Amino acid sequence: MNQNEIRQTIYAMKKIMKSANVKATTRESKGFQDFFGYIGLETEEEELEWVREPRNLLLLELYIAELLARRGGKRKTMDTHGFELNLFENLVRLRDALWSGNYYPNRGTVHVIFDPVQREIFAAPYVDRILHHWIVGTIMKWQDDRLIYDSYSCREKKGTLFGIKRLQHHILSVSQNMKRKAYVVQLDLTGYFMHIKRDVLYELVKTRLDKQFPVNTRDKRYDILLWATQQVIFDDPTKGVRLQGTYRDWMGLPEDKSLMMQPKNQGMVIGNYTSQTFSNIYLDPLDRFIRITLGYKHYGRYVDDFYFVVTEEELAQAKRDIKAIQSFVAGYGLSLNRKKIKITEVHQGVKFLGVIVKGFRLFPCSRLKRNFRQAVHLVAIGRKSPDVIISYLGMFSHLDAGKIIKKTFTEVGWDYEFEYKRRV
Repeated sequence: MNQNEIRQTIYAMKKIMKSANVKATTRESKGFQDFFGYIGLETEEEELEWVREPRNLLLLELYIAELLARRGGKRKTMDTHGFELNLFENLVRLRDALWSGNYYPNRGTVHVIFDPVQREIFAAPYVDRILHHWIVGTIMKWQDDRLIYDSYSCREKKGTLFGIKRLQHHILSVSQNMKRKAYVVQLDLTGYFMHIKRDVLYELVKTRLDKQFPVNTRDKRYDILLWATQQVIFDDPTKGVRLQGTYRDWMGLPEDKSLMMQPKNQGMVIGNYTSQTFSNIYLDPLDRFIRITLGYKHYGRYVDDFYFVVTEEELAQAKRDIKAIQSFVAGYGLSLNRKKIKITEVHQGVKFLGVIVKGFRLFPCSRLKRNFRQAVHLVAIGRKSPDVIISYLGMFSHLDAGKIIKKTFTEVGWDYEFEYKRRV
């Protein structure tokens, strides 16, 4: 890195540090709020010289990753407090383990939750979560810029609501503002995360990393990045995992929903911070196959839930192309969920990501309304924080949901005034 690049890196990192800053709760971490001040750097020249050393730059990046992991809301565990109690020393220890090639993922915990559905949850130790943030922070921008526009999951300025409105845009475009018939073909992958082939995933990620970091730019940090990525992808979190709960909790959980039931080198932990980035990389070839090879311009995907919108004349070919898509995903160890193949005429309303898209209007689906009603009643009796309702109301502000809000609030004795406005 030249001096200008180093200076830009420091400025960018200081901005992240400022936005991610969290009030310290211990003497050790309080003295570490200003990283450069902690290690005794006072001038920009000293900072530039210090960061020029790759080992120091790696330590600074790990500190930024820790701030972001800390901001994730998982600060109440003994694991987190134990790491932050001697933050600087622990970050140096992690940096040295990575630098010497002696880093290996630690053992976490696993449990099953039942709300809103039965689901298996693996939780990585805090030190591993820091590393996950470092990996994603290092590769995300470059990788994200090379994904198709209509991939919505876990991307900056995108997400659920963006995906819903993009589907609405595609429907209105193909149907010429609902003046002609159009159809939405919706497809889903069976047990997507549990069927990811780790060797295939690693080759896809490595190929993209090699493009992100040309040969003439690679240094020790590139080797560490590749090594750490390999360790994360091929780690088997089921070995040595600490079980929370009882084995009875797994009763009724389908095999394609449990990492504990998958063969060697298959499946990926859903909750890891790296998983969503790797997930988008894994399905990027599918996006390009449907969007470019098959030629469906009005296409979108959120994780493993994807669709394309066609005219009435294109519908017959679209049905035939479902077989081509099935053959394509089979090459990646995946398969279409036959029970979730849907072809819907747009005037009937299309359900996607908890919302029914019906022309110019968006309605909450039955499950979303049921969950909202349950949340309101739990808040009313003091069993949940009002923040839950604020989250729902944020989503509902984009939907035609005034009636369900008023009805639910009336049930618990709350007042609510709303005015319906048609969105065009």
